[in-house]
Amino acid sequence: KLDEIIIVKQLPIIEERLKEISEQSQQKVAAALAMTCTEDTVKSVKALRADLSKDFQELEKKRKDVKGKILAPYEQFEAVYRTYVTNIFKPADAQLKDKIDDVENGLKDQKKAEIAAFFDEYRESKNIDFITFEDSGINVTLSASKKSLKDQARAFVDKVNDDLMMIDTQNNSAEILVEYKRTLNASQAITIVSNRHKAIEEECRRFEQIQEFQAAKNAAAQKVDAAIKAETPVAPESLNVPDAQPFTEEAPVQEELCEARFLVVHTLEKLKALKAFLIEGGYQFEQL
Repeated sequence: KLDEIIIVKQLPIIEERLKEISEQSQQKVAAALAMTCTEDTVKSVKALRADLSKDFQELEKKRKDVKGKILAPYEQFEAVYRTYVTNIFKPADAQLKDKIDDVENGLKDQKKAEIAAFFDEYRESKNIDFITFEDSGINVTLSASKKSLKDQARAFVDKVNDDLMMIDTQNNSAEILVEYKRTLNASQAITIVSNRHKAIEEECRRFEQIQEFQAAKNAAAQKVDAAIKAETPVAPESLNVPDAQPFTEEAPVQEELCEARFLVVHTLEKLKALKAFLIEGGYQFEQL
């Protein structure tokens, strides 16, 4: 019988007299703690502490020696046990496990191939060509029934088919479909495309505003130049001078200021932009 193979014939017998020295140890400790530690007594306190420490270290050494003697027979027994028991059962268990895994993995692969074939057939019936069995995330185990696994495959394909019908009703459906094929997440694909188009529209509006502002500045500059030219007197091409006078350096003539009035009709933003242009250009103007 296995319960008779290993028998402890005699427990370790430890003879100890700790109780005999306990009272003496307590008296030493009480005396040490009762001492007042001052400059005059510190040396005595140190000596008493060293004496207590010495007693404790001697007892600790003895305890460890006893522990080693108790454990030595068990360590010898454990080494023999590993040789005649552990080293026989462990390798055998590992080899049997490998054999079992080979058979079970073969059965599982066979079941997985059957479910994958069903998945592909059902997917083709829905005219869907961009998903794979791996995309479904179905975990094929030996304990799972084929019916439950096929139900999972059918549910996944049906969900994709529903997503495609919903995407087909959306604006920019082709672009959404591109995103959906990448993530298989319909709501995320719709959000990505929607945010993208909002960003593009915002950039287009901003570009148009910049173009309109620049056109307004150019138009205002042309109108101001035309008004100045219309008000500036034109010098005759030739003058008859009866008697030429000797040339003398004249003082610099200050450029004559001219006035031009015109009415500008546009949006408030454009009028603000025109006013800013006139201020930046140093033009003098009066707001009516």
